[in-house]
Amino acid sequence: MVREPGPMATAPLQQVRLPVPRPAPAQVLIEVEACAVCRTDLHLAEGDLLPRRPRTVPGHEVVGRVIARGPGADRLAVGTRVGVAWLRGTCGKCLCCARGAENLCPDSRYTGWDADGGYAEYLTAPQDFVYVLPDGPPAEQLAPLLCAGIIGYRALVRAQLPEGGRLGVYGFGASAHLTVQVALAQGATVHVLTRSEQARRLALELGAVSAGEAYAAPPEPLDAAILFAPVGDLVPVALQALDRGGTLAVAGIHLSDIPALNYQRHLFQERTLCSVTANTRADGRELLSFAARHPLRVSTTPYTLDEADRALADLAADRVTGAAVLRMKD
Repeated sequence: MVREPGPMATAPLQQVRLPVPRPAPAQVLIEVEACAVCRTDLHLAEGDLLPRRPRTVPGHEVVGRVIARGPGADRLAVGTRVGVAWLRGTCGKCLCCARGAENLCPDSRYTGWDADGGYAEYLTAPQDFVYVLPDGPPAEQLAPLLCAGIIGYRALVRAQLPEGGRLGVYGFGASAHLTVQVALAQGATVHVLTRSEQARRLALELGAVSAGEAYAAPPEPLDAAILFAPVGDLVPVALQALDRGGTLAVAGIHLSDIPALNYQRHLFQERTLCSVTANTRADGRELLSFAARHPLRVSTTPYTLDEADRALADLAADRVTGAAVLRMKD
């Protein structure tokens, strides 16, 4: 759990023994197989994302099996393999929910922020907010799809990339390396811009046309771009790389301050800057369906549950290529 938010050097995570949780009405109890490590977990541990409750267990890219059901939780049979993602609940009644934008619900709740998450052997989740997963693939290959994949997919939709368009991807971690594969499968030309030489090599292996330094100009104007790195300084850089009518989608939950923008260089000619907020359950279903039709290469770095603090520290220091994943059993 997050003992007290602070830099990773202060060891904000504390390993504790808690009782196995009991599922409330309409909830299921899940035995965790694996949980991917998200940059949002790092933001929570270090205090960039303010805690909503004290001593919360982080983790929201969970693969496991239903082992018990609370009253009224009859949608999922015991033994079903499921995934738990970031979005945990909504009011279902507000204007946002009514128009299909449940990710913007003012009363939305989140796994590993409003309730204990998947850095644990067990967790509970509302049955209506879990995804049924196939039995075959290894858990560590499925776990990153449940946030990195879903958020990247939503960011790609928000970026309004035209068919066969030119996409720029800034930052190349867990989410970006999956999103690039989706874009390539859809016929896009992809340019990756990131400070990590190892990530640039992976981008080229996956099919990116170019992979350059984060602040470099891509070799051609972009129809759309996605900013995955939580670095506000890159916003004007990416906007300036857009062609006329292009869109930049900012995919992170946290971003450092954005410098002043110049209207003519960065926004004129109908360039658009937009954010990405959480995900809807429809996003999750669409991404998982896409991955079933177009298997994605999921690059992972495995850790044991005891190594959760090291996984976050490695993520903070950009020592992880692809996705870090906590495995509950070897």
